[in-house]
Amino acid sequence: MSLTTPVDLAELRGTLTLRGDAGYEAARVDRVFNRRYATRQPAAVLRAADEHDVVLGVRLAAERGWRVAVRSGGHSWAQWSVRDDALVIDLGGLREMAYDPDTGIATASPAVRGGSELGPFLEQQGRFFPGGHCPTVGIGGFLLQGGQGWNCRGLGWAAEYVEAVDVVTPAGELVHASTEENADLYWAARGAGPGFFGVVTRFHLRTLPEPGYVAQTVHAYSLDDFDEVMTWLHETHASFPDTVEIVALTKTDPNIAPSPALLVTGLALVDDSAAADEALAPFRTSPAVDRAWLVLDAQPTTIDAQRVRQRQDNPEGHRWAVDNAWLTGPADEVVPAMRRAYTTLPNAKSFTIWFSMAPLRRLPDMAFSLQTEIYLASYVVWQDPAQDAANREWLASVMTDLQPVTAGQYLGDGDLSRRQLRVLSDDAWERLQEIREERDPEGLFCGYLAGDAGALNRNHWEA
Repeated sequence: MSLTTPVDLAELRGTLTLRGDAGYEAARVDRVFNRRYATRQPAAVLRAADEHDVVLGVRLAAERGWRVAVRSGGHSWAQWSVRDDALVIDLGGLREMAYDPDTGIATASPAVRGGSELGPFLEQQGRFFPGGHCPTVGIGGFLLQGGQGWNCRGLGWAAEYVEAVDVVTPAGELVHASTEENADLYWAARGAGPGFFGVVTRFHLRTLPEPGYVAQTVHAYSLDDFDEVMTWLHETHASFPDTVEIVALTKTDPNIAPSPALLVTGLALVDDSAAADEALAPFRTSPAVDRAWLVLDAQPTTIDAQRVRQRQDNPEGHRWAVDNAWLTGPADEVVPAMRRAYTTLPNAKSFTIWFSMAPLRRLPDMAFSLQTEIYLASYVVWQDPAQDAANREWLASVMTDLQPVTAGQYLGDGDLSRRQLRVLSDDAWERLQEIREERDPEGLFCGYLAGDAGALNRNHWEA
């Protein structure tokens, strides 16, 4: 069958729901995590049952003059899959997981949830994949954006573990992409995010041995200690062992205090308790540790226990506004710039994180190409629609504070329709446009959701 051959709808094994059909609204936002639903109106939603349906869906869109948007896990804060007058290909019906013990390669469909499904499945094989922290995130969008997973500073980006992908192209063909074949698609699939021009139906993932021992250090500080603690962390985190994930966040935990606390955390993925104690030792040099409200020092834990906490911090059924920045500069510039994002949270469910990527690792040749030593993201969480405007204004305001020390943004927590930021290096951006022009000259795939001008890969406040 070619793109010129009419699609026989009787061949679809899934469900096609057109705008105006019964069930359209449910299909439009099915599995969308952010309950602050977008108002955009797709032409139709195809709940694909398998790869065969995905191929037919792409061909159907070309036949009817629709563009194509893709939904894998539904965790996109900006709801990239909900696009006006497009065909949404919903991959929720693709649930494959497999593991080859001879190669250590796992295969999984894009809607598979990394923490609640793929992680436990691999643990049964004694294997580990550095997937996302929130356990309900589907691996599709996560991996296409680069994949900021467990101990990213030491283990690298999850996209670096993608050995190959199976892709339905704009030509309506299912192909395999790796370093050996369709290398342009393979390169783009590791970092292009919603700008990718194809539907990935299967990821082939290199796995690691399961960590022998997991331990955590947690310090809880008063926000009065923010400047001192974050200056110390900014100046020392690059020297911490690369077996440790380093995160500093402000959140409200009633088990610690009724007001927000600054939590400085380390998670060591190592071989044994002695290695954990050594890896987490640098946290003991904090200048404010004697004033901490809580100190857990190299306590044993598990990845599963960490997933439980992540699920609590990322509750279902809520409205969300999220933004982020890659930060660069000395402590006396960065710490003041991020102060309000940490010390003025709009409610008790919201939180801001600081994530260490230092010392920076050299990235492989892939579309994902922009990072700095510090990542900051603010997550505003609420339920009352009457709070929408105030919460979005708070988020925009604290991100404005960060502009002088912002190098760009990570697509995974971004919304380019709200503000333009750099998401790839200049060279990678140019290469991505060239590949898209060759692979999708008619613009069948929607690409980035980024306002009338489209994504520009530049910070909006810069000339």
